[in-house]
Amino acid sequence: MTGPAGNGRPGSGEAPSAARPHFGDRLANAVEARRSQIVLGMDPDPMKLWPAAVEDSSEARARLAATLSEAEGAAGEVRESAPGGAGLGVVARLESAAAVLAHCLALIDAAGPACVAVKPQLACFERLGAPGWLALEHVVVHARASGLLVLADGKRGDVPVTAAAYGQALVGGTPSPFGTVSGLEADAFTANPLLGRDALEPLIAAARSRAAGAYVLVRTSNPGAADILDARLDSGERLWERLARMVADLGEEAPGALTDVGAVTGATEPEHLARLRELMPRTPFLLPGIGAQGGDVGALAPAFAPGRAGGLVTASRSIANAYEQSGQPPESAARAEAERLREQAWALT
Repeated sequence: MTGPAGNGRPGSGEAPSAARPHFGDRLANAVEARRSQIVLGMDPDPMKLWPAAVEDSSEARARLAATLSEAEGAAGEVRESAPGGAGLGVVARLESAAAVLAHCLALIDAAGPACVAVKPQLACFERLGAPGWLALEHVVVHARASGLLVLADGKRGDVPVTAAAYGQALVGGTPSPFGTVSGLEADAFTANPLLGRDALEPLIAAARSRAAGAYVLVRTSNPGAADILDARLDSGERLWERLARMVADLGEEAPGALTDVGAVTGATEPEHLARLRELMPRTPFLLPGIGAQGGDVGALAPAFAPGRAGGLVTASRSIANAYEQSGQPPESAARAEAERLREQAWALT
């Protein structure tokens, strides 16, 4: 872990974007270097953490305390002194965030060697308030120090001016009279396309300026996706087919075998993969839904048509909670499950 940066957040030591190849090439290089297409999903529930994270979070708590800003402390004092303020749980937020951080660091150390990236679900950290976001920043720094890419899963999407702000928050920085405020500095993020192309373009521009990537929702893994994304348009094509064409076009200017604009294509609907790959021949796929949602790695072969990095297989609960079925210690069970998935996916290509 690097020390705190001057703006009160953990330092990343990130190289300037000008020194890096674009995201499609970075992704391909990382997959080959780590011999893995597995993404470690991180959606920590404070009530379902590894026991040791709850019992021994003192180091994580110290990391948060060392980098919490004076402004957060002052805000907490105001809330606690206000009528009813004691119920707002400043202490509960800090303790919960510390336990979540300890859990996530241990999970990265255990399963990370079998993975190419981590995918923190931003909502799981944001719900813990300011300490939760700070815990997320420490997770990002630790993942990067462990040689992993970071895919921020927030599914952002809004009108263009707000989309630009999301881009600054996730991969860039925000100019201010006091200096630039660093964002999360993720390697890629997920984005919602349903506000239209003009809402996606600022997000993609922000990512491209930092040699980062954007994974756009095309056909998601949840059962209710069929209600909207399978709808037939007047042209006869399904909505997800229209979205796939747009994603392919948005990434077209990127050089190399893979573009820097990816697609989220759920592993729970593998029958669509061949058509999705036909529509997006150079697009990297992010494939959620393995494990707890019922997806099968063996059905994902079409995703890897452009090469091994053409598909990233994400797994969250099936890795973090593997110990519940195996009877092994959490760390050993998580590593074994991640390695099993890595070998299964690698064998397809």
